[in-house]
Amino acid sequence: MGTGAVAVAAPDRAKQRRAGGHLWKKALLHFSLCFVMGFFTGFAPSSSSSWKSAAATPQHHPPHRPGDRLAASRVAVDARATLSPPAEAADALSAGATVDLGDDEEDAAQRRLLIVVTTTRSGPGERRRRRGELLRLAHTLRLVRPPVVWVVVEPAADAPATAEVLRGTGVMYRHLAFKPEDNFTTADAEAHVQRNAALAHVEKHRLAGVLHFADAAGVYDVGFFEQIRQIEAFGTWPVATMSAGEKKVVVEGPLCSASKVVGWFSRDFNDGTTRSVTYNTEADLNPAGAAGTRAHTIDVSGFAFNSSILWDPERWGRPTSLPDTSQVSPTPPLWREC
Repeated sequence: MGTGAVAVAAPDRAKQRRAGGHLWKKALLHFSLCFVMGFFTGFAPSSSSSWKSAAATPQHHPPHRPGDRLAASRVAVDARATLSPPAEAADALSAGATVDLGDDEEDAAQRRLLIVVTTTRSGPGERRRRRGELLRLAHTLRLVRPPVVWVVVEPAADAPATAEVLRGTGVMYRHLAFKPEDNFTTADAEAHVQRNAALAHVEKHRLAGVLHFADAAGVYDVGFFEQIRQIEAFGTWPVATMSAGEKKVVVEGPLCSASKVVGWFSRDFNDGTTRSVTYNTEADLNPAGAAGTRAHTIDVSGFAFNSSILWDPERWGRPTSLPDTSQVSPTPPLWREC
């Protein structure tokens, strides 16, 4: 009897074990399904409306343009800049229209080309400072609205190192390297040859625009380049020269009558003295007839001019019969803007 009872109970325990195994499988399946659903739900938008709007509205990303980045950077540089749109843009925005306040290709095509010429100095000490000075000027030029071309001139021996620097600036440039025929006795003589090389390059390739000689050691405001872009023929302005060793500040600039330059002044802020030269007659304005009248040397950083005068001087009222003693020494009667 006892043996028969054991034989009857064995099938019941086997059924219970099979039923328990099915329950564990169902629980594991449910857990896996809930985990997968929760995992993918986390990537879904928080609301159905945002999901529908994101699916219905295509996202168009315009191609990158230098002017987009420059416009944003210019706000941080110029404290006078404002973010308020013009009245027409404000009305359009209130009406629900889309207004593009950024620079476009048509505006860039209408602006004059800025030709910034920078000369370099030779010597071990100058080579060590060159990289930092060029990078500082390059950062400023990157903030200027296009079109801008930067012409850098230097001896051929120093060209490889400078070429590496220029390639990483993000500024459109032309790198001119020359082999000096003689050893320069002064830094001014070397700069004079380099400027003439840059002018010859501009004339040869007919780079039409406003040309300015920018010293790599100078400090420039972005708005300065926007101002000189408006020059029609020639423009000039006062330039301050600060000497750290001598603790001296000198300002040189033009004497203007209306829109004409009639002379030149130089003021020393240390002792308050001012020297000036006034051109009263046509003889004074003629460099051939009044060689000894001009008492002040004109700093090349103090003027800019339309480059087309290099190959078309008669267009700007400069007869070709007048002798030209130097390509980089324009005479005062050519200045018409102050």
